[in-house]
Amino acid sequence: MQLEIGPDPAEVGRARRWARSRLAGSGIGDDEPLAETLVLLISELVTNAVVHTGCPAVLRMLFGAGAAEAGTVRVEVTDSSARPPRPRHADGDDTNGRGLELVDGLADRWGWQREGAGKSIWCEVDRGAPVVTGVVREAGGYAPSCAITNLA
Repeated sequence: MQLEIGPDPAEVGRARRWARSRLAGSGIGDDEPLAETLVLLISELVTNAVVHTGCPAVLRMLFGAGAAEAGTVRVEVTDSSARPPRPRHADGDDTNGRGLELVDGLADRWGWQREGAGKSIWCEVDRGAPVVTGVVREAGGYAPSCAITNLA
């Protein structure tokens, strides 16, 4: 399953709606904490790709087969920027810089790899693992720079 995302911050909301419908189709109810965690992770990764690179991106979700382990949900966001993600640490009242910290805290695993001229950032959540709730979303990210390529 994948969704092509344009280089517009409004696309983040569309990605969340798409993710909720795919999660429901996989048997993960919209009211389950796992769904909320996955939607938050998707929101952070898509925000980083769209806002901090200015590039189009592709969002993928893999359920069980194709992921590292059965029962694992894997989220991947691929963009055409060759710059690696740059985790930052937000201080006090900073309104940016928490995105990858949230991903690190909520996902069971995450990482990135070069993909073509760009990169893919991924995270995995084990369906049977405890889920953290009550997290407030704030966008963080990495430095912009992209070369538009065909991501299809």
